Amino acid sequence: MKRVVITGLGAVSPFGVGTDSLMKSLSAGDSGIQAMDELAQITGLNPTIAGKVPDYDAKLIPRKFRRTMSPMSIFATLATQEAITQAGLSKEIITGGTAGLSVSSTVGSVQALQSFFTKFLDGFSIEEIKATEFFKIMNHSCAANLTQCFEITGRVMAPSAACSTGCQTIGLAAEAIAIGKQDIMLCGGADELHPLTVSTFDIIQAASTGYNEHPASTPRPFDVDRDGIVCAEGAGILVLESLESAQKRGAEILAEIIGFSSTADPSNLVSPSSKAIAQCMQLALDDAGIEPEAVQYVNAHATGTVLGDAAESSAIASLFGSKPLVSSLKGHLGHTMAASGALETIATILMMNNGLVIPTRNLVDIASDCIGITHIKQIENRTILTVLKNSFALGGINTSIVLRRDND
Repeated sequence: MKRVVITGLGAVSPFGVGTDSLMKSLSAGDSGIQAMDELAQITGLNPTIAGKVPDYDAKLIPRKFRRTMSPMSIFATLATQEAITQAGLSKEIITGGTAGLSVSSTVGSVQALQSFFTKFLDGFSIEEIKATEFFKIMNHSCAANLTQCFEITGRVMAPSAACSTGCQTIGLAAEAIAIGKQDIMLCGGADELHPLTVSTFDIIQAASTGYNEHPASTPRPFDVDRDGIVCAEGAGILVLESLESAQKRGAEILAEIIGFSSTADPSNLVSPSSKAIAQCMQLALDDAGIEPEAVQYVNAHATGTVLGDAAESSAIASLFGSKPLVSSLKGHLGHTMAASGALETIATILMMNNGLVIPTRNLVDIASDCIGITHIKQIENRTILTVLKNSFALGGINTSIVLRRDND
């Protein structure tokens, strides 16, 4: 099995385009959540806040590629370009067949679906539907558009696992390199905001509804006053490659992926199981060949829901006790859906390389069902060499990744 390292990072988030904007805003304790007029206009929808990507220049992408892209594919393309640039990958490497792709979204573009069916249902006609619309709707839209834009000829995967997508694409990409199928993989996730996404969580009573007048005060992971998810959008892309490939190119190694686990919890489609989460984390540690005591920081999935945060807290406490520092970045970013695991992994790597740990925003009073772990309420200047990243999804799909950075 080959060792797998990370050599490039790219981000588009509610804080803007680029990893610099992401890290600067996270370090400053900023909130990417804002009031959204388009949500307030939806009859029956309770949440009216979300995390929206601010102004970006889609025209940086040539029109021949951009015309088949919805916002999430544009986000993914901008993030991929940043990651490729940081990794120093030449066009010859990207197009040569040794580089592959593992990128996906929760579903195809909901904006494109709305446009499609609005035109279709208005007289049951397809006459006004553009030929490019389907390429925005298909579930592997991000992967297909990236393949065309960057002329990738290697292995392409688009695993869709709702909110676990971002981490699952990273883990599967790492496995493809570890077994020698590809030397390099571009991986991550992307999603775009739409009222129907917010509505989904509102309908199942998992959305934050009590802070519409104070958007920056929610979500509140682990807090006694947490009341649910705040939806957001963005994209996170990482460049993974074998250690041999990175060393041969003289690339800067940002971190190493040493463990990955993706498991299913058949007990309930919606309610998370603490036992199943703990099992997923343990399998990731087993894959890494380390004991729980080696983990210094856990980047939690924690979305701000009552059941989810409690289950994850209990699972972390049962496996790690109170030794590792624990925080969630959802209080800053909201829940960027398929992008969340990738964006939060990127932020975790940046924390490792900058010697600091970012706290959980909006965590004021730790809930009684979230005690037993070491929560962070302010930035900690700390050297962290081994971390575990969690990402969970509706449907019982759990994912954990273990990252390590050499102390050089």
